[in-house]
Amino acid sequence: MGKIKGFKEIDRIDEKYLPVRDRLKNYKEFTLTSKKSELENQSARCMDCGVPFCHSGCPLGNLIPDFNDLVYNKKWREALDVLHSTNNFPEFTGRLCPAPCEASCVLGIIDPPVSIELIEKNIIEEGFRNSWIKPVKPLSRTGKKVAIIGSGPAGLAASQQLNSVGHKIVVFERDNKVGGLLRYGIPDFKLEKNIIDRRVKILKEEGIEFKCNVNIGVDILIDDLQKKFDAILISTGSTKKRFLNIPGNDLHGVEQAMDFLTHNNKFVDNQINSHLDRFNAKDKNVIVIGGGDTGSDCIGTSNRHGASSVINFELSNKPGKKRNSSNPWPYWPFTLKTTSSHQEGVSREWSILTKKFIGDKHNNLIGLQTVNVEVDLTTGEFNEIPNSEKIWDCDMVILALGFTGPEEYLPNMLEVDINNKGNISSNSDYQTKKNNIFTAGDCRRGQSLIVWAISEGREASYHIDKYLMGKSNLPRKNSHGDL
Repeated sequence: MGKIKGFKEIDRIDEKYLPVRDRLKNYKEFTLTSKKSELENQSARCMDCGVPFCHSGCPLGNLIPDFNDLVYNKKWREALDVLHSTNNFPEFTGRLCPAPCEASCVLGIIDPPVSIELIEKNIIEEGFRNSWIKPVKPLSRTGKKVAIIGSGPAGLAASQQLNSVGHKIVVFERDNKVGGLLRYGIPDFKLEKNIIDRRVKILKEEGIEFKCNVNIGVDILIDDLQKKFDAILISTGSTKKRFLNIPGNDLHGVEQAMDFLTHNNKFVDNQINSHLDRFNAKDKNVIVIGGGDTGSDCIGTSNRHGASSVINFELSNKPGKKRNSSNPWPYWPFTLKTTSSHQEGVSREWSILTKKFIGDKHNNLIGLQTVNVEVDLTTGEFNEIPNSEKIWDCDMVILALGFTGPEEYLPNMLEVDINNKGNISSNSDYQTKKNNIFTAGDCRRGQSLIVWAISEGREASYHIDKYLMGKSNLPRKNSHGDL
């Protein structure tokens, strides 16, 4: 604990942003760099609790009081070592994680919690600025080969862990660049893609091989894959999009969020020269259906296109600004969340259900019909409110409704099971019914957070190493959040 009464003397600071008018001009990250002295003061707010609930709040079990103390004492390099001991990619989580650690911070019971995510991001960026982060090659090779299918955060984390103990790792990616949803689902204003590229460069220098534009089962036969590799990890994510099964869902102008975001990311990356009209929100009245992070990303992207208006529909009631009695600390707070994209311009509509899309004679979307709903607190069902129907004019609807599970063609070809939740079935060792095939990430647990994906990849790597070698010294996180 760096300063005994730091939490009493120092107020929380949040990351600062460029003004909206400036950041809407491009797709670059718009956060402003914090002063090291400010961050060292923020670290002094950490109380070094007897029971640090932030550990269990973090799916990775990050050693938060430890790196806070080191930052306060200006030992940034040592703080980086502590952070990397549990988290392979703090540069991703420091930008994209919703920070469940802060929600469970003990200080948050009475005051704003410690700015953990901001400190984490600046530790890793300080490491890159000072060239402290270098490739670490294994001292020897085991002769074992592991195929990792999917290069999202789960696959990348598993690849680095398994490579570190000497296994030969080949990561297969069906897209043309590494990163999965990090690259094609997250807008550049939240994660510029050079952040991914600099980390992938290190992974390659550590000895990991990446093969892009490779669709397993098509470009490489399953039998060949099984013959060449001692173990296989499926980390393909949850990519089956949830549809809205209502009249008019096939109209021109009704688009899936991930199609919209992927198209825009490829445009920003100069993979395509211009927007297709169907994915261009310029001068259109846009309605985004779905209130999660993906919906927020669609709002920010639509505003950068130059949309005439952006409206966001959410089925649930508008949350309060504070926890209620049924949602106590240290659980995740179901309170009103206003993102930077919301601040850039959107009208948010709550307790609203879309009934049908309306088209013209050319099958083009021109509007939609909604009804207001209220929640039955006993059953949790949404009941329509009589005489609350409304017609909304719109030119474009973006469906940000989440995902229902992994695509099934690969599990079927590998002859592994899909469970009743639509995910790839595995035991507690991340092992499918085929002993040499493992699974991790969203394809195993369902749509979740990037921090969970990294945790899954790390945990799966322990079990794969143990399967291959009979034992493993790789670190793992147990169910209580301890390392």
